[in-house]
Amino acid sequence: MAKRKRLTAPDAEALKELETGFAAKPQAGLGLETKSMAPIAKVAGEAAAMSAVADQGDRVDAAQLRAAKQSGLLAQEIPVAKINVDYVSRDRVVQDPEAMAELKSSIESNGLRTPIEVVETKDGYGLISGWRRLAAMRDLSIDTIKAFVREAKDSTEVYLNMVEENEIRADLSHYERGRIAVVAAGQGVYADVAQAVDHLFASASKAKRSKVRSFAVIHEALGDLLQFPADLTEKAGLSLAKTLRDGDLKPFRAALAENTPNDAAEEWRLLEGVISKAKPVVPSASKGGRPAKTVKLPAAPLKKGGELSAEVIEKGFRIELKGRAVMRDDVARIQRDILRYLDRD
Repeated sequence: MAKRKRLTAPDAEALKELETGFAAKPQAGLGLETKSMAPIAKVAGEAAAMSAVADQGDRVDAAQLRAAKQSGLLAQEIPVAKINVDYVSRDRVVQDPEAMAELKSSIESNGLRTPIEVVETKDGYGLISGWRRLAAMRDLSIDTIKAFVREAKDSTEVYLNMVEENEIRADLSHYERGRIAVVAAGQGVYADVAQAVDHLFASASKAKRSKVRSFAVIHEALGDLLQFPADLTEKAGLSLAKTLRDGDLKPFRAALAENTPNDAAEEWRLLEGVISKAKPVVPSASKGGRPAKTVKLPAAPLKKGGELSAEVIEKGFRIELKGRAVMRDDVARIQRDILRYLDRD
């Protein structure tokens, strides 16, 4: 294909010669009038202006392209062999063979629709998100894959990106959420598990974060022995976590170590059997143990109806009246009586 030649503006001397040559009136009969002819200087100036605009546009386009690439907004084809899948610990524990087969079939028919996400490392690339897509491409013996190459930032952002992607897909189990918080804290990305949960699942409700912390307890105590942890239901996991917090984990570890369950139901029966026999460990005051966070006192019935209940919490207490209406002034008087009692010498 012939290469287009860009117009360039003539210099001042060339313009003068051209103006002199075209200054004479055209010969009669040619149908040309001097007034209708644009001065060559004007034509050349417009050509120069157009050239400058084209150059400026090219520079802007190139700058935008570089900025998009540096920001990881431009998908690139990178070698599959150069990607380290263990760059961060994955949040998924098990994979669904049927879902993987569907993904590979889709890639064979339509190609990879959604690029993976990586960071550039000294040896190639580190995988942030897209483990299943990368695994499918490898199984299909495809040498390159589309990827957003992000700038390597701190580890907290890497873990957050991975969790956010899978949370959007809504396929993380309760256990997997708790496990990744424990792993991130164990690798020093966060100060502790509580901080990891609060940051990784900041958009979740307070109740959901509490559940994630409960499953994190399970992973810390039994993660190395559980065969089907991702199959734990929310109800079962919360029951197990409560027993692990309040009791002795040794019977659970012994039951799992001495038996080899064939499926999740069988594993849960083992755990459930230990839960039914578990006795809470009451810390001894003489040994400096911490008291239980909440201690409920027996409810006291009132002569005129209703009952008064109370509970001691870690740093205070609560008193609650049920089944009886009380005037606001009476409540204020009771509050003053409690204040006098607590402030006594």
